[in-house]
Amino acid sequence: MPKIHVLSSTDRQGSNAWKVTNYIDPILSQNAETKLFTLRDYPLKDLHGGKYGDTPDTVKLFNDEFLDADGYMFVIPEYNGGFPGILKVFFDYLPFPEAMEKRPVSLIGEAAGAFGALRPVEQFEQLLKYRKAYIYPERMFIQRVNSTFDPEKGLSNETLQGLLESQLEGFPAFVDQVMQLQN
Repeated sequence: MPKIHVLSSTDRQGSNAWKVTNYIDPILSQNAETKLFTLRDYPLKDLHGGKYGDTPDTVKLFNDEFLDADGYMFVIPEYNGGFPGILKVFFDYLPFPEAMEKRPVSLIGEAAGAFGALRPVEQFEQLLKYRKAYIYPERMFIQRVNSTFDPEKGLSNETLQGLLESQLEGFPAFVDQVMQLQN
């Protein structure tokens, strides 16, 4: 079974991204060994003043623990038409270029609005493509998250719930395929 790390890509307390992350874990863990991460735990205070080129040990430790996986799933909320700034800081401090190079990545967006974080997910995809990640083609966009998503039952729309489950069931196989190609 592949090892997949799931990142709730915000530092907001009680975020919907964290609720989605916790909801998807039991489904994803049927076919993968999973570990959940949240940017609430990211040592942002240690980066005050910009430490580029001199990454603090606390940041290296967080990054190393996150990167110790075969694949990554990002749950990305939409804030002001984009992804959270903390996600960009996290991404900027990952080792360049090797952190995401030829690594399988899957993306879920969630938003209070009608587009389900389409913009933030596509913005983040540009960063992943620059870093040469392998992006899983099935993506999920949870729109109107406050009224369409239940942290225990999932999505109220059966079709969208089916798409989410398809993504979560298919991504571990994608990770396995990428790993086999690299060996």
